[in-house]
Amino acid sequence: MTIDIAAAEEVYEASVDGTVGMEEEFAILDPETLDMVPRFEELRDSAAPELAEHITGELIKSEIEIISGRGEDLADAQASQAAARARLFGHAAASGAKLGASGTHPWADYREQANIETDHYRRVVEGLGYAARRNNTFSLHVHVGVRGADRAVLVCDRLRPLLPVLLAASANSPFVDGHDTLLHSARTETFTRTFPRCGVPDAFGSWAAYREYIEFLMRTNSIVEYTQVWWSVRPHFSFGTVEMRICDVQATDEESDALAEIITGCVLRAARDVDEGVPFADPAPRMIEENLWRAIRHGMDGKQIDLDTAEEVPARAMLERVAEWAGVDLALPERNGAQRQRAQIAEGASPREVYASLVDETHRTYGRAAATA
Repeated sequence: MTIDIAAAEEVYEASVDGTVGMEEEFAILDPETLDMVPRFEELRDSAAPELAEHITGELIKSEIEIISGRGEDLADAQASQAAARARLFGHAAASGAKLGASGTHPWADYREQANIETDHYRRVVEGLGYAARRNNTFSLHVHVGVRGADRAVLVCDRLRPLLPVLLAASANSPFVDGHDTLLHSARTETFTRTFPRCGVPDAFGSWAAYREYIEFLMRTNSIVEYTQVWWSVRPHFSFGTVEMRICDVQATDEESDALAEIITGCVLRAARDVDEGVPFADPAPRMIEENLWRAIRHGMDGKQIDLDTAEEVPARAMLERVAEWAGVDLALPERNGAQRQRAQIAEGASPREVYASLVDETHRTYGRAAATA
């Protein structure tokens, strides 16, 4: 397999600012025990055509992903994704399955999860070994169209400092292996901290520099697909988008849509700033990583560091600043998924009780669309 960088440049030249695509990953569950069950192929193959075109596979057979496809704008993508959710949750229920929306499954043993049979994921597992096998995680990804490869790289550069606060806002995974990790996003520890070429990217400054990096990886046999560069924000060669990959999957559809709105606003504001030559200094990765750890550990209960003033700011206040800069209303609830789960933990609930409550919340909200579709 080869990576056609020239073709990627053409895709970016033909791209349109502000197109949006959403991707949401769910755990497939036994409805009685809420254990993960390997039913991806069954659900995919039995789906009606209008749903099947929105289903795609992820690393393990007990995971299912739905994608909106390209929306002409955010509202278009959200409408497409809402319809796909409605069909997926209805299809799962009719098939005797439930779906979970947490960044990790609280008690599943990764050693028992079978990987799907595709060339891509076979390469991932063979290439990464334990790191891939351990990655039983569930994410929300948002693609936003950006015209021009150079602009896309510069937009990614400007979004680097925002990764921690977006993670804090989306944190929704306090449990792994049946344990309370004391973290708000255990998903980030088991995926972002483990995979190569993942997490906070370097600031590349230009498409030429990014292309040189990809060519280096190709020349040294480090990658055979550009998607093996798993940065938390990256240019996506196939779609001509900036892809934001930092977020845990959300417990409710409202939270997922609200995060997509913030991310879309951030990408488009960064693109305008690039066009207008707004000054920007790339923070050192170690500075962003300091905030990333705070987001992993404390989420929205903690503080972020204002890298311009070296002062601590409550995470909620930092998120409000970002939303104002992006020109969007902050539609997220006062407490995110991790905070709601941690409140139950503080009251003495077990991981199973907390997850059962979360699954009910997911089905009341994502499933609400199924009832009205």
